[in-house]
Amino acid sequence: MKKVSFAEFGGPEVLRLVDAEVPHAGPGRIRIAVRAAGVNPVDWRIREGQFQAARPIELPAGVGLDAAGVVDEVGAGVEGVAVGDHVFGEGSSTYAEFAVLSAWAGMPDGLTFAEAAGYPSVVETALRVIDQVGVAPGQTLLVSGAAGGVGSAVLQIARHRGIAVIGTAGAANQEYVSGLGALATTYGEGWVERVRQLGRVDAALDLAGSGVIRELVELTGDPQKVVSIADLGAPEFGVRFSGTAGSLPAALAEAADLIARGKLRIPVEKSYALDEAAAAHVDSRAGHTRGRRVILVG
Repeated sequence: MKKVSFAEFGGPEVLRLVDAEVPHAGPGRIRIAVRAAGVNPVDWRIREGQFQAARPIELPAGVGLDAAGVVDEVGAGVEGVAVGDHVFGEGSSTYAEFAVLSAWAGMPDGLTFAEAAGYPSVVETALRVIDQVGVAPGQTLLVSGAAGGVGSAVLQIARHRGIAVIGTAGAANQEYVSGLGALATTYGEGWVERVRQLGRVDAALDLAGSGVIRELVELTGDPQKVVSIADLGAPEFGVRFSGTAGSLPAALAEAADLIARGKLRIPVEKSYALDEAAAAHVDSRAGHTRGRRVILVG
């Protein structure tokens, strides 16, 4: 099979499309013929070696965590899924023609493979950080970096739970953020005052890692009411950096339910071919994403 791999840490130029052996589903796992793979910031952070001190990986290594596709092998002990089922979930080395998933759910009706591949990690992350920041119905959550994949999920899930949301995003994404039910404002000079004019902030999430932790603590008045998924320096301000996954099966099940009920929809902003993984990483790292980026396979 073909898969994207890298043999050294570095920029997007280290990515290579290589021939590899097809993996097999071990106990408790399934293998899918990948139809689409989600592109996440963690993918290029791993490729750059940012997490090597905390979570070392051996090289060469594959790329990608999220995927959607057709089940073609079921491991020992797995129940409730069969060869031929359409699923979305999380695994490893998903930028490939075949991948093994460790957590999955059936694809909701009406979703394309490209759309489904954009959900797993971002929905798990969104559910996790909303719970970790401790925001309650009736309160207001500030989301810095509201237009990306995780932000899109956070805004919709929070509003579904009765939480008011203020979202910061680029000028081109103001209408998009407002359309997801948030009060939208731009980042950049004067953004703190613009947020204050929109109302009280009870809790805040840093989803973009744009150096705003100090200001988020100032707005909430409590570092314990701020969580970051993107700024490794957050703990210096007493703010939690959330890099630990929660329950993926539970998150995928909740995502499928919300999607089926029309409460959650994350658009695909751009898709790439398997041999365009480097371009996908360049675009992801540049930010300004509205929704999700995915790699199409097959």
